[in-house]
Amino acid sequence: MTEQLIVHGVEWTDKLLFVYPNEFIYWSIQIVMYPYMTGLVAGAFVLSSLYHVFGQKDLKEMARFSLVFSLALLPVAMMPLLLHLQQPLRGINVMFTPHFTSAIAAFGIVFSTYAVIVLTEIWFVYREYFVQQTIALKDKDDLTSTFKRTLYHILTLGAYNIDPASVAKDKKAIKIMAAIGIPVAGFLHGYAGFIFGSVKANALWMSPLMPVIFIMSAVVSGIALCMLTYIIIMEYKKLKAILAKGRGDESVITIRGAEIEVISKTSHYLVMFLVAAISLEMLDLIFRGYTAMKSWDILRSVMFHEDFVKIFVMQYGLGNALPFILLMLPGLTIRRTAVALILVLFGVFMMRWNVVIGGQAFSLSFEGFMHYQLPIIPHSLETFKEGLFGALTVIATPFILFWGINKILPTLDIKD
Repeated sequence: MTEQLIVHGVEWTDKLLFVYPNEFIYWSIQIVMYPYMTGLVAGAFVLSSLYHVFGQKDLKEMARFSLVFSLALLPVAMMPLLLHLQQPLRGINVMFTPHFTSAIAAFGIVFSTYAVIVLTEIWFVYREYFVQQTIALKDKDDLTSTFKRTLYHILTLGAYNIDPASVAKDKKAIKIMAAIGIPVAGFLHGYAGFIFGSVKANALWMSPLMPVIFIMSAVVSGIALCMLTYIIIMEYKKLKAILAKGRGDESVITIRGAEIEVISKTSHYLVMFLVAAISLEMLDLIFRGYTAMKSWDILRSVMFHEDFVKIFVMQYGLGNALPFILLMLPGLTIRRTAVALILVLFGVFMMRWNVVIGGQAFSLSFEGFMHYQLPIIPHSLETFKEGLFGALTVIATPFILFWGINKILPTLDIKD
């Protein structure tokens, strides 16, 4: 009795016309989620740095929030790769043996460097708060207060001086770390684009603009996610306060909700990066059509026939043009902004999908196509990891982490 060998990718690959027997969609939804999540990390950090480095005072409200959210997103950047690996326990080798001889191996250096920068900047941002909480909880003896006091005492690292001169030094250090972090955050996500752009065997990915396109769309998605999460949290707090007052609880303070001034000003930066991202993608498309290399015939068939709806309707139409119009129309409201932000996030996701899945859609014979059928109902560990529920697990994880981190590092309840 012989065992049947199931090839990775055979369960979700549909073949059309002439496709080689050993060709499948090997990189599935988790490899779509990988550049998507790393892009969110970089984009959230850039939004925070616009205030700390460039002094954009109108982003002060969002700066602390986006910085902590970037920390919550950071561990999830590795999660799609670990779920995709057939031997996930070997994934830690990237962290233990980092080197620059390959783009994947460089991940260990870039990821570790970025993590240190984010943690260091957050420590300087919250050092004064750590000291204040340690002092405030000094006379409380209940178990929760004792645990918090001990935790904050450890987090101070023995630096208890919070006089104006020390706080000024903290702010200077924050600016330095944010300035260093911007190129590192760009490189963290840019190298994901470099991985695709350096694959010479694939006509769709082989483009020097690929890393730049990835970085620009990363900033767009990171800003959009921070804005959307901020709106949801503030509106939830507002609704919760209104309901509490309706029940006669006079001790509840009035919550203002998401301020349209903050959202409107932040949306200006989002539109700026969105225009840049769209322009780069259009430039890449026009360049491919103008040069009309040998692979252009199959690429044209994929883009204008097989994946026309995904690229021009879902990505460029719903994900780029429509949110741009919604954000540019006068009389911007919170509700309209939230809809536009959801569409922006969807558009960036479709860009990742079309690059990763679309790049594998055509056979190396240039005479056939392959389509990825996303596993919805998992019937094995493989279809769970590489299907809808695996992707939802990745999406939900940073919000759970942010909820936990926000218990220690409040992002919206304290002022600078």
